[in-house]
Amino acid sequence: MSTLLGSLRRRVLAPSFKAVSFAGRGFAVEPTEATARLEAIPQSVVAGFEWGIDSPGQWDLERRLDLVEAEYRGFAYEGATMASAVLDAMSFRPSSRTRDLLLGPGQPHIFLTYIGIGFAMARLPRPLWKKIVPDISGTPYHPTMSWLAVDGYGFDRAYFDTGKIVDRQHVLQPYPWDGHPRYFSRAVDQGIGRALWFINGGHPGNVAAAVARFVPGRQADLWSGVGLAATFAGGADAEGLASLKAPAGPHAPELALGAVFATKARTYSGFVPPHTETGIRALGGVSISDAVRIADETEVAHDAGDEHTPAYEIWRDRIRREFSTSKLRSVA
Repeated sequence: MSTLLGSLRRRVLAPSFKAVSFAGRGFAVEPTEATARLEAIPQSVVAGFEWGIDSPGQWDLERRLDLVEAEYRGFAYEGATMASAVLDAMSFRPSSRTRDLLLGPGQPHIFLTYIGIGFAMARLPRPLWKKIVPDISGTPYHPTMSWLAVDGYGFDRAYFDTGKIVDRQHVLQPYPWDGHPRYFSRAVDQGIGRALWFINGGHPGNVAAAVARFVPGRQADLWSGVGLAATFAGGADAEGLASLKAPAGPHAPELALGAVFATKARTYSGFVPPHTETGIRALGGVSISDAVRIADETEVAHDAGDEHTPAYEIWRDRIRREFSTSKLRSVA
């Protein structure tokens, strides 16, 4: 019976591989080797979700996820976390699938697992969001980086409702995440910026044009999302990435900010692909080790935030200041 219910949930909630492909979404992306690797990312998320829904327990789920190559494994964990969050929210009894996953094999991928929670949020009624992030106190980056769940929510909405969220620039209803409803839209915009990288197949010129179509007040956070996606997921060479700085203009430090978070997430997971080093050098002008040092030295405790600004934004701002326009530089 549980397998049958899991299969029903999967059919209702999980898009097919074709549905998340660039052609399936109707994105004007030229098929290349680079775009094929980008396209494999949302497909890895779907695979992780299906395994998360159908697996009888965490041991079985972890073994399946271990079969995914290292470059894509974190994305599969995104999908598995999405499944766990959905199952927890829909359970009539207390359920700790998400907590167990984040405290266990999902811990190295904590940045991405938060994003997976955001994918679940996009499919669940808002009243269920209140307890969607489990209490994993005592682990690194919790709850400061739980804002990545809001980022994931923004990404999902932009990827699957592009006409409304991207073309018409619809602003999603605020939610008092972490007690900061006014900041909610900014975290959403970072997720939309990440989605723009995929929607445009990692083509720097098209991505820059997509950001430019948004109202100026939203562009800084969009550029941050672009830098994060480009550095974590890849899709463009060093020359193409460097070409983003000019259209970003005064928001070039946002590109570097996103690249630093991406680099920190990759190193924390234990696997850093070559395109991540390309990204941080092209967008931030620093090495992998320097990017990690900057992230670590600027990190703030969750209680550093106040009623106006969450700790997450204080951390972002400290990194941003490290890459003020006068400091940005190119490294061969």
